Formats: sequence, structure tokens, C-alpha cells
Amino acid sequence: MIRVLICDDQVVVAEGLEMILSADPEIEVAGLAYGGAEVIQKAAMLLPDLILMDLNMPGINGIQATREIHKAHPEIKILVLTTFGDDEWVFDAIRSGALGYLLKGTPREELIRAVKGTVHGDVYIDPAVGAKLLAQITSQPVPKSTTIASDLSEREMDILHLLARGLTNAEIAEKLFLTKGTIRNYVSSILSKLEVEDRTQAAILAIRYGLVE
Repeated sequence: MIRVLICDDQVVVAEGLEMILSADPEIEVAGLAYGGAEVIQKAAMLLPDLILMDLNMPGINGIQATREIHKAHPEIKILVLTTFGDDEWVFDAIRSGALGYLLKGTPREELIRAVKGTVHGDVYIDPAVGAKLLAQITSQPVPKSTTIASDLSEREMDILHLLARGLTNAEIAEKLFLTKGTIRNYVSSILSKLEVEDRTQAAILAIRYGLVE
């Protein structure tokens, strides 16, 4: 069972999300929070598997709350669900520890898929947001040389290439004729060798240093 903490300062939105997620037999809504301070407190108390986080909230906003929770409880996955697709919000959320960024209006099936996938190590970025993220990365100059991939095996490079293209563990496993567990182990090894915390950072490094197109 996946335990989810929902944070949104609009009660109607939070309760609506609770209804959507609770309808899935594999998801349990552990609690609701209506602001940044409250979600920080409830995250420590409930220790959910995932927090569905809004960003634009009075007082402590979602970016600040994400940063505090990620620092104190890095094992808790944070998936942003917001109306804001502005560049500044996107980059700040990812830098603060968010593992996915969805815009409100995402179909319920995709939202549920993103919740489940994020808990299992996948990354979900709204296409409109992803385009901005890639544009920011590719606009920066690439260093003349790097040893970033010197420790990666040929198989790990294959997986990094597919990961950077946005494929999930299940999709990579199917493509390479391996089990999801094996892919999960490879991904963990890749993150360790690249000294990054999540798949998003690994993909950014891969693109940034020209390891993948």
C-alpha cells in the first residue's frame, strides 16, 4: 500500500485529490495538509511514502516545504502538482528535491500512474515543463572534457541513455529484456557513481555533458 500525504491550501482541491487517489486500491491517503508549515509537521509525524505538493501557498510555500522535508526525510518522495509552469518554479522545485512536476489538470489516470511510478523510482515531468527544463540545460555551454562516465559500465550507459529519454524502469526492462528489479539495481548504481540523488539529476547530467542527445 502506498501512503500519500496531500498538501494544497485549497480545501476543495485537497479533498478532491483525496477522493481520486483513495479510489485506487493500492493507495492510502495518510493525511491532508493545507500549508507549508503543516505539511512539514505532518511529514515528520506520518512519514508517508509520497507527498503530493502544491507550490503557491501563503507563509511557507511548497518550494520551501519541499526543501525542508527532503533535507530531514530524504526517503519521502515528493511529487509537485501545481498550476505553475513558470521556469523559476520548475527549477527551484527540482533543486529542492522534488522528483516529479505535474500541472493541475493532469488526467486522473496519469496522476495515479505518476504517484505509483514516483514511489518506485520513476520520474514524471509534465511535457510543457519538460520542454522548458531541457531548453535551460541545452542553452548552457558544455565543458570541454569530463570524466563523469568513466566509472559507468557499457550496460549502465545503455540504461542512462534510456533513462535520460524519460523511459520508466518497466519500459527500460522491457526494451533490454531484463527484470524491473535488475533495472532498479542498475539505476541505483548509476546514481551512486554519478553522485546524484535521483533520476532527474542523472538525466540532467547526461544531457548536460553530452553523454546522450
